[in-house]
Amino acid sequence: MLITLLAAGGAAAGGEEANPYGLAAALREGGLISQSVFTILVLMSVVSFYILFSKLFEQQKVINQAKRVRQGFWQSRDLREGAAKLDKNSAYKQLVDDGLQAQDQHSKLTDPVEAHDWLHGSLARSEAAINSKLGGGLAFLATTGATAPFIGLFGTVIGIYRALIKIGSSGQASIDAVAGPVGEALIMTALGLVVAVPAVLAYNWLQRRNKSIAEDLSAFSNDVLGFLASNGAVRPVAPSAAGAAKAPVKPAAATTTAGQAGGVQTRG
Repeated sequence: MLITLLAAGGAAAGGEEANPYGLAAALREGGLISQSVFTILVLMSVVSFYILFSKLFEQQKVINQAKRVRQGFWQSRDLREGAAKLDKNSAYKQLVDDGLQAQDQHSKLTDPVEAHDWLHGSLARSEAAINSKLGGGLAFLATTGATAPFIGLFGTVIGIYRALIKIGSSGQASIDAVAGPVGEALIMTALGLVVAVPAVLAYNWLQRRNKSIAEDLSAFSNDVLGFLASNGAVRPVAPSAAGAAKAPVKPAAATTTAGQAGGVQTRG
């Protein structure tokens, strides 16, 4: 949308004799302040779209990693074998590695700490680090959505002020003399809204996707904790299609963890 407005402004600049009003005229008449406001809004828009597409790429990578975890991770004999099947930079591999490292560190502690509390704290820190990385840049989107309309409004106020000064000095107060300069000044408000609305929509969309990813990571972390705390006795059930057809699952035999295929089976 912003590109369309810029193109329209360029067209107005090219055909100034036919239409002397437009973005180019507003920037020229507004002076340094209007040009600075326009530059700030363009930079905010470009950075907002960069954050949007880069975060979508990062989120999709984690979503694809979750699919691979559900397909074959829990069919491995132990966590180390399962982690070897995951990508090197996988968020789920990071959780497993941090859990195994915490298990090794617990035996070296001189101050007695419950193994469950130590493992839970280590996995929670790992989750927080992943979620923090996924949330990077979203604060800029929120700031853009909140401030861009006011930045555009500032440019409008300055533009109207300059227009009124010009009209007062010329002594002409006709509608033709007022409508053009004031309309050009209002373009800055429109630009502020054009920058702010996509930023707000992108922020809400990315936040919702991050929440879904965080839920999956939390469920996987809980499964890893159960596996480590039980020495492998508790793990999510991942039956094959053939196995599921031969032996129907009894609801009373297992408890299900939200977000994981099959849930966590607790063996008595």
